[in-house]
Amino acid sequence: MDKIDLIFLNILKSALKGEKRTGCDFLTEEEWARIFETAEKHSLLPLIYNASYARRKIRDSRAIRNRVRKLVTLQTVKTNKFLRLYKKLTDAGCTPIVVKGLVLRRLYPNPDLRMSSDEDILAERRQFDDCLQIMSDLRLNCNMTERDTKTVHEVSFKSDDGILYIELHKSLFPPDSAAYGNMNDLFIGAADRAIMSDGVYTLCPTDHIIYLICHALKHFIHSGFGIRQVCDITMFANEYGNEIDWQRVFDSCQSISRRTFAATIFAIGEKHLTFDRERAKIPDYFCARAADETDLLADLLSAGVFGGATESRKHSANMTLDAISQNSKGKTAAKSLKSTLFPSADSLKKRYRYLKKSSLLLPIAWVQRFFTYIKNSGSNGNTRAEAVKLGGERISLLREYNIIK
Repeated sequence: MDKIDLIFLNILKSALKGEKRTGCDFLTEEEWARIFETAEKHSLLPLIYNASYARRKIRDSRAIRNRVRKLVTLQTVKTNKFLRLYKKLTDAGCTPIVVKGLVLRRLYPNPDLRMSSDEDILAERRQFDDCLQIMSDLRLNCNMTERDTKTVHEVSFKSDDGILYIELHKSLFPPDSAAYGNMNDLFIGAADRAIMSDGVYTLCPTDHIIYLICHALKHFIHSGFGIRQVCDITMFANEYGNEIDWQRVFDSCQSISRRTFAATIFAIGEKHLTFDRERAKIPDYFCARAADETDLLADLLSAGVFGGATESRKHSANMTLDAISQNSKGKTAAKSLKSTLFPSADSLKKRYRYLKKSSLLLPIAWVQRFFTYIKNSGSNGNTRAEAVKLGGERISLLREYNIIK
């Protein structure tokens, strides 16, 4: 981790406290530009800018200020639109459970500085069709046919103006995923344990912290997760620590062999952000499972929000997913190359919708994907060689944090 990354984390820590970061006047225009590029990559620009507002050497300060204002205004509109929609659902007798997004934003000193690209809601199967119908009646645009909604685990909706994006879930994770479909077992009965918080139904604190850890893990075994998810997890623990059954969290992580991964996230939060063990009431035996956080921190800083920093990183996910599903010792990046170049139909269905109609069209998707990749190669580290190299390094990370053997 270089000097700029460390300063970025220090500013972020101040932002999470609602403070301005002092002592950074020595930074050059170029260094400030790097800090804001990192903030943009992690969808943290408003938070970082607000904590750095008094700084003088900010390149294109007016353009950045205008962008931040636009983002914050847009987030305010999104939140209000979502709350109006949610009220229509509850007025109709539905009780969908809100996860992440709105619930997490409320933990921040200024909620609208914490961006959300979408809102996720979980509906019990007996309520799913009702929620689906209500959102259709409200003229939200659905991303699939009525027939498709019967077979998938989530359905996406977007408002006509493109501002509000909602994912309606039947389950928190894709049940047919070999890598993390079994995580759904951790949330059996979660709807019965749900609570009402500030006008919305959400998971109880224990279920929610388990979900946040599992969600971070899901992205980690794809192409990575960013520092914002560490902020979310550790701030949630700080806020609800007294209500969290940490033994159940520990047992849940143990059941999916993820104790080291979870404990290391808290180690990053304690060392670089605002996580407070005493405030969170987290047991010492939980934190004792942490490994050295250096490699995980370096990976998530380079990953960007949800691991989307580069195309190479996205393509490397095929190797890590293959390693997870096989969970075989000594699997090398070279052996996983086939899964990078020729991924399965299931892994490409979201990108190439025609695969949902027929998996026989998979070779066409491979060709289309190949030419798209060639077109993007050579910029921002987007090369096939880089994808293979990164995939091998990330498989080593999965071993380092005991996610695979």
